[in-house]
Amino acid sequence: MAKNVVYLITGGCGFIGEHIVKFLLREEYVKDVRIFDLNESEVIRSLELNSCLYLGTADYDKITFIKGDITDYRQILEALKGVHVVIHTAALVDYLDEYPFKKLEAVNVKGTENIVNACLDAGVPYLLYTSSITAAGPNTNLDPMVGIKEDTVYHGEQLLNYGKTKARAEKLVLLANGQQLNNGNKFVTCAIRPCTVYGEKTETLLTMYRTAKSHNNRIDYTGVIDSEHNITYVGNVAWMHVLAARHMQLKPALLGGQVFYAYDETPFTNWIKLYHEVYRGIDPSIQIGAQIPYWKLWLIVSVFNLIRFFLKPFWNLKPFLTLPILKLLTVTYYHDSDKAFRHFNYKPFYSWGESKRRTCLWLKQETETLKKQ
Repeated sequence: MAKNVVYLITGGCGFIGEHIVKFLLREEYVKDVRIFDLNESEVIRSLELNSCLYLGTADYDKITFIKGDITDYRQILEALKGVHVVIHTAALVDYLDEYPFKKLEAVNVKGTENIVNACLDAGVPYLLYTSSITAAGPNTNLDPMVGIKEDTVYHGEQLLNYGKTKARAEKLVLLANGQQLNNGNKFVTCAIRPCTVYGEKTETLLTMYRTAKSHNNRIDYTGVIDSEHNITYVGNVAWMHVLAARHMQLKPALLGGQVFYAYDETPFTNWIKLYHEVYRGIDPSIQIGAQIPYWKLWLIVSVFNLIRFFLKPFWNLKPFLTLPILKLLTVTYYHDSDKAFRHFNYKPFYSWGESKRRTCLWLKQETETLKKQ
């Protein structure tokens, strides 16, 4: 495989993007890692200042932050000069319908279209897209997704607006595979679909912990406690991206046009049980509490939405839960796939024990910081 490869990571300051950047800095075949994002995070700024810790040398600048917006085609085209591989993680992640659908569409669909077209015009041969299981489902009929694989045909309209935009964006990326670039080469694209991702900076993990502490150390929940969902540590999702991007260059005919579900060794198939296990790692007093009746939460959310509607001209209230998410909690949706292993020998970088340890360490640091405030 060619050395001195230049990567551009859109959304490189985000949840998954930061971990991708950290992995790429370790790879000898990578010459330059460019981060294209709206704002520079503290983690990326720290990596820029301390890149020598990863490289073993202080005279080689391997990481560059580029302030930019994927809805601006000219900014993308400028950032792609000299780039060989794009990992497109940038998106407006919205599970709570905080944003109008047009804004979601502008960022997630039109922004991805800009990335695809800019790669074609700039002659960038490889594009890896961070999709989502919500691009497949669940659908508005709430049909279960039991043990699905990448080639499972799942009909119906996506339940979440976010999922609708991710499905359209994923389709744009995969349809572009095999197109001819301006330099005469063929374009190679593929996509990775994470499901529920946890780890450092998981806001809901911190929020639920604080809620549990204020409710007699109990995690009350809605939905079905035995429902099954795929849950993957963020570091392993990032590692899968790095391996896939590398093997797109080694085996373009095999990976081109393919989609892969993300997975690892996390044993818990329900967020309630996972959160409980993580909380016990720093606070053994936390226990799983009572199930909140669906009808009660439905009523609370409906009343909240009514209040939010009337207050919207004066105050934009942030929703804590939406009816689509409430419905989602009652549906079993999980995949059963080892396609990533078969296609590019993916194995989780972090064991379940290490994933839990790193998550617990972050959560402990955050809770201690909150206590001091």
